[in-house]
Amino acid sequence: MKDKMQGVTLVADWDPRPGFKLGTKDIEGRQTYLGSQVWRNPRLEIREYDIPSPGPEEVLMEVKACGICGSDVHMAQAGKDGYIYYPGLTGFPSILGHEFSGVVVEAGKNARDKRTNKPFKGGEAVTTEEMLWCGQCKPCADGQPNHCEQLNEVGFNVNGAYTRYIVLPSRTLWSLEPLRKNYKEEDIFIAGSLVEPTSVAYNAVIERGGGIHPGDRAVILGGGPVGIAACAILKRAGASQVIISETQQERANMAIKLGADYHINPTKEDFAEHVLEITGGMGADMFIEATGLPAVVYPGIEKVIWEGRTLLSTVVVTARAEAKMPVTGEVLQVRKARIVGAQGHSGHGNFPRVIECMASGMNMTPMSTRKIRLEQLPENIIKLQTDRSECKITYVAS
Repeated sequence: MKDKMQGVTLVADWDPRPGFKLGTKDIEGRQTYLGSQVWRNPRLEIREYDIPSPGPEEVLMEVKACGICGSDVHMAQAGKDGYIYYPGLTGFPSILGHEFSGVVVEAGKNARDKRTNKPFKGGEAVTTEEMLWCGQCKPCADGQPNHCEQLNEVGFNVNGAYTRYIVLPSRTLWSLEPLRKNYKEEDIFIAGSLVEPTSVAYNAVIERGGGIHPGDRAVILGGGPVGIAACAILKRAGASQVIISETQQERANMAIKLGADYHINPTKEDFAEHVLEITGGMGADMFIEATGLPAVVYPGIEKVIWEGRTLLSTVVVTARAEAKMPVTGEVLQVRKARIVGAQGHSGHGNFPRVIECMASGMNMTPMSTRKIRLEQLPENIIKLQTDRSECKITYVAS
């Protein structure tokens, strides 16, 4: 094994906006939970690192595949004032990359494989949660690891997977062995890299949104990977009509391929009127807001709720955004509707359930529309700032 490895690293300047105050978990000059309020002038560099070694409860994984996420793009993207777009937990410099899978190379003596309840042997195909929850704070003890009070995130404030090797706590790893019966060897790792974004959608639709009844109607706004994964999950759960609202035709086509029944392009047709037309005036039982443009899309959602005949609609806010939603309380009250927020993917068996869904027919690998090498990551992350024609670009290790 070589002593060194390369990692695609995000570097930015710590330059808080006027009025910014450090939070209790912020670290001056290094880390904040309000990234877009602090970090300026992001740039991507390929740096050299030592290959890490696992501790007693850790695993050294060799990365086989890692997808580019919209959050990677937004961390590397600045507005006119130079501040990054991403509003959440960030700590730079850090290697990016958090949607990944690979093979166990070495494991600490206390690192156990949840599939076998035995120590890792090495060679196991695995994926991992990117949220490194502590397991000791009150939210973790309450079964809410996505809201851990000591949270670290792979590829956000600790080194991620745009590299060759990564060390992780064994508690966040999940076996990909169930995929072997239906996937070719090379596809196992592509599927494994899609478990994380699909679990984000699963958490939003099933856990936070409360799920649906077979025959319910659903509308997904935004055809990014999470929105597309939500289409697949909702259709598998029995939705009678799944509608995707998306401006990019390629992404809309992918959503239809993986589960959506209808496509609306809100720049070419009236979103609310078309949803009501498709559903025969009924509206929808669930809306997934996955655009990150709540001020733009929520008025249309609200119109469907108000004019449709479906009571008890749920709006699940999934995309991260600073913008406020223009909410009319009267609509929620009269129509008995609700808005809930969804963050993360951990807990409640989300990862193993998604893996089992993939193993039994919910094939998400078509979402990976382009495969690239490590050295191509920076240019492709920048390209995705303006070109959304690819659904998911995946770094595949040679």
